[in-house]
Amino acid sequence: MPKSEKAIITALCMIYKEDKILLQNKVSGLVGLTFPGGHIEKEESFVLGIKREILEETGLTIYNPRLCGIKQFQTENDERYIVIYFKTNEFSGELTSSDEGDMVWLNRSDLNENNVAKGFLDTLKAFDDDTITEMIYERHKKDNGFEWILKFY
Repeated sequence: MPKSEKAIITALCMIYKEDKILLQNKVSGLVGLTFPGGHIEKEESFVLGIKREILEETGLTIYNPRLCGIKQFQTENDERYIVIYFKTNEFSGELTSSDEGDMVWLNRSDLNENNVAKGFLDTLKAFDDDTITEMIYERHKKDNGFEWILKFY
């Protein structure tokens, strides 16, 4: 079995203040409200990558992003897709939106499944629960294809 594989590395950041979280209303790809973030570039530090992505998508400069978990799954092309989770409540700048979607501050109590992106509530659980360090979608074969099983570790 090979010791290496092709991987796609991305990162998301939960920016929060008191009981509000900053969400992006994505207009393409995984649509709906989700955390801002994006792809880490080749040879880029994960921390510098999430800082760059947040600045590009929100106009904010974040400080001291804390690594708080990871999500992974295999793509249809058998690549490992890795999402590194960060969170911070330290930031400066003026909030702006990008062509990826509008940025909004929401109270946690105002979240509901109708306006969040698919899988967002599971992602939020991983950000909030200090006992969870990994989310993985395992692919299991079935008679008519396969199904995804979500596991937390």
